[in-house]
Order: sequence, then C-alpha cells, then structure tokens
Amino acid sequence: MAVRANIPEQNSRRGFLPKLSDRISEFWAKYGIGYLFLAPFIILFTIFIIVPVFTAFGLSFTYYNMIQPAKWTGLTNYRVLFMDDDVFLIGLKNTLIFALITGPMGYIMSFMAAWVIDQLKFRNAFALAFYAPSITSGIAMSVVWMYFFSGDRYGLVNNLLTNIGLISEPILWNIDPKTILPVIIIVSVWMSMGTGFLVFLAGFQNIPKEMYEAGAIDGVKNKFQELWFITVPLMKPQLLFGAVNSIVGSFGVFDVAVSIAGMPSPNYAGHTIVAHLYDYAFIRFEMGYASAVAVILFAMTFILGRLAMKIFSSKDI
Repeated sequence: MAVRANIPEQNSRRGFLPKLSDRISEFWAKYGIGYLFLAPFIILFTIFIIVPVFTAFGLSFTYYNMIQPAKWTGLTNYRVLFMDDDVFLIGLKNTLIFALITGPMGYIMSFMAAWVIDQLKFRNAFALAFYAPSITSGIAMSVVWMYFFSGDRYGLVNNLLTNIGLISEPILWNIDPKTILPVIIIVSVWMSMGTGFLVFLAGFQNIPKEMYEAGAIDGVKNKFQELWFITVPLMKPQLLFGAVNSIVGSFGVFDVAVSIAGMPSPNYAGHTIVAHLYDYAFIRFEMGYASAVAVILFAMTFILGRLAMKIFSSKDI
C-alpha cells in the first residue's frame, strides 16, 4: 500500500520537470534574443557599478589602508563622521547649500532656455552655444571664470564694481571665505545647463504639433497655458532625466571647487563631500573611512533620485 501511495507523488515529480522545461523553452523563445542583446550591458553594469557599490558598503565598516588587510570596526567610521569630523560636517553643509541652489536653478534655467530657443528660427546655433559648456572641462572653465573673479583690480567684476563706485578696494573672490561658495555656485550653474538643456530641447521637438492645435480648440489661449497643460505633462520622461542628472551633478561637485578655491580651501569654505572623499581615499589612503563618506553620498543621491521619480512619474500618460 505504501508503494502504491508513492506512485502518484513520483508521477507528479516526473510531470513537473517537463512542465518546467516547457516554461523555460517558452520564455527563451519569447525573450531570449532580447536578453542576449542586453547581456553585455548587464555584465558591465554588474562589474563596474553593482560590485563597487557593495564593496564600498562593506569597506565602510572596516579600517583599510590598502597595505594591511581590512579590519572590522563596525559603525566606528559613521560615528566619527557625524560626531567627531567637523570638516565633514562643513563639507556636508556646503554641499547641501550648493545642491539646493545649483540643482533647481540650473534645472529651471535650462528648461526655460530650451523652451524659448525651441521657438526661435536659428535654434541650432543657440543650442550649440548652450551645450558647449557641458562638454568643456570644469578645470578649464574655472580658469576662464577666474579672469572674471580675479582678486586684483584687473578682474572684470572688480573693475566693473570699482568703476561704478560700489567698492573701494578689490574683493578677493577666491580667498575670502564669504565669497568662495557663491563664486563656485555661479560657475557651476553656468556649466550645468548644457546636458539638461539638450534633453529638454529634444523633448520639445518630439511633441506632436497636433496636441497644441487640439489644445487651442479646447481653450488654451497663450504659450504659458500650452507649457503648463500640454508640454509639461508630455515631457515627464525628459523632466525625470534632467532632474536625476541635476541631482547627481550638484552633489558631485569637486573639480570646479578645487580649481577656484584650492584644496583645502580657506576655512574649508569651498569644501564638499566629494573633496572630503578624495582627501581620505587618495591622499590619506584610508579607504574604509572614504567608503563611509561614499555611502553617505550615495544614500543622499539615491533618496533624492527616488523622490524625483515619484514626482515625474509618467504612468498617467
């Protein structure tokens, strides 16, 4: 009786394997070619993105100087970051101020510039002028801008302010702690408009003209109503890309700040999170502590990126 009782169970197991193989064959026939084309990206993304992220997360709980084996320290690096490292807190404050000003300002300005230029006749020439700064090195652009903010009387800004009587002596723009961060913000906003502007301009050009004609029939009266009721809802994918790109760029400022104020800057007025990470990773070679800084930066950008995805979700389109 026991043997007979096991026969249905054995038959069910034998029948399960053909069903599983049939499902695998059906899945491969339907999606196999697509996954083969996607495989190079998945492999490279895993090797150069996913693995380093998890490696940095693991090293953030250790003391690792690249010579000796990593030594487990638990939450010590994070405790030191927020309780004992005053320079990191200054860099965190500077980065947040920079991101809160540069991110929204560059985002809005690039969107409005793309909206205006899309309606002009020679938009390709204007698009090239706006996009050029984004493909230029931040260090090179900082050198150009330092001609404007030079600390002597021959600097263009100092010369202008002196001629109109607003100042009696030159302002040391890249030395005075009060003016270092504003100068970095001005240069970064000007440089951040290129990529977002190009994406927004492409989004404007991909909107069917029939949508505006239908909007005019439904009561849309001017360009601003077209922008709010038609353009913005149809451009949510481009708006999302621009928002994420703006968040990553504003939190990742480093080369512009170092070129303008040096490293370390006076009173750490131009110090950022990335500069702090660079200091501990490639100058002091304390990779465990630098990994903790990188994890904090990753968490901040990830949370804000998810928030942007919630705001600009295109599921309703």
